[in-house]
Order: sequence, then structure tokens, then C-alpha cells
Amino acid sequence: MSEDLNGLLLGDRWAPVTSDMGFLETDVERAARALSSWQGGLWASEGVIVTARPVDGSLEQVLSALLPLSGGEKQRHLFIPTRSAWTAYVDNGYRGTDAVSAMSYLAQVLGCRGMRVGAVPHTLREDKGRYGVVALEVYGPRQTDWLNYLRTLYAMNDGGRWVFGQSGEPFPFEKLARYQARKVRDRFTLDILEEYLLHLGLSPFQEDFYLPQGAKAWLVEKTGSFFSAQKEYTLAQAREDF
Repeated sequence: MSEDLNGLLLGDRWAPVTSDMGFLETDVERAARALSSWQGGLWASEGVIVTARPVDGSLEQVLSALLPLSGGEKQRHLFIPTRSAWTAYVDNGYRGTDAVSAMSYLAQVLGCRGMRVGAVPHTLREDKGRYGVVALEVYGPRQTDWLNYLRTLYAMNDGGRWVFGQSGEPFPFEKLARYQARKVRDRFTLDILEEYLLHLGLSPFQEDFYLPQGAKAWLVEKTGSFFSAQKEYTLAQAREDF
């Protein structure tokens, strides 16, 4: 994957929050209320209150509603409407969004497709920077051979060595010959990921893909004494590692 950050959402300046993103093929309020109901049930015995509310502003302004970032239990979850049938998802995890568990579960609850999109430039130099990742996971509303995964593709630098993997039934638009490229990191690149996502109706690295005129994001937030002991971080602190 190219180390040019200009091709990533907001020039990658909201990484690690936006390095992994989730998407659900449903409307934003429905997605937010489903997560709120699920998390509210899980946390009720701990005295934690889970609420969902709309958030106004530009893309960076609504992303700011996630701050501060949490080093423990994810306390804030943001759903962002797009110019498509898909709703985007990010959370306030210090190490980045955990899109897998929420999107996989909610796809089944809401009877729709879910998705995880991962895009991290390989910038590691002398123990500073990040290992590169390009990943796509698509989940369905029903059980498959492995949970509810429909398709998985990834190329990633695993501790200094590039690896490629795939599972599930390929989509008709996939360029299967690319998966035989001599260089492993060339088998699934950011350009290929973007092309596949266009076929699925998404342009997640374009700022104007989000928040069509008049639309609001939705914030799901957990509050309670449980969270007072958690360490919190600014975005700048979370980015110091890379």
C-alpha cells in the first residue's frame, strides 16, 4: 500500500479512529438505536446508561464527539450517514475502531449486510510507524460456514512479512488474477479496495461521501461510574506511536 496519506479519509489525520471503519446497509438512526439497545442490555446490571442522540456539524466536528479516546471499554460510538444506502461506524477506542464485532452482530440483528474496511499505510521505520494493512470483510444477515462472514480479503504486514488471505465466495467484480501477483503486498492494494467498494456503493475515503445536506450523525454513549477509572487520551496522544 502506498505511504501517500492523501488518498485516505481526511488525509489520515483522524487515524487511528478512521483506520478501521464499519458500514451497515441501513439508515443511520436505525443502526444507532440497535447498538444502543444491545449495549444497554449488556450493561444494565452495572448501572451504566446507554443513550443515542443526533450530532450536527461537519465530518471532523462529528468525529470530535468521540473524544476523548478510551484505553479500556469503548464509551462512545458514532454512526455517520452517507450518500449511499450504507451508514458508517467508528468508535472511541485508543487503538482504533473495532468494527468487526459490532458490524457482524448488527448485520444479523438488522437483517442487512455489514462491512469492515481497513486501510493503514505501511510507515514503519526503525520501530516508529505502523504496519500496513488493506482489508475488506463483508458480513451477512444469516449464519455462514464461518459465523456470518460472506467475504474476507486482506494484505498486511505481519511483523515485517507481507501476507495475503481470502475466504468466502468472490464477488463477480473481483479481479482474481491480481491475487497471484509475485509481490504479496500487490495482491490487494488500496486502489483495488477502492474499486471493489465502488461496486458495493461506497466511497469511504472521500470526505463528501459523508453527511449529505441536512443529515445528522448519531452518537451512542455509555455513562456511569464504571468509566471514571479508565485512562483517556487525546487524538494527538493516540497518534504519538506512529
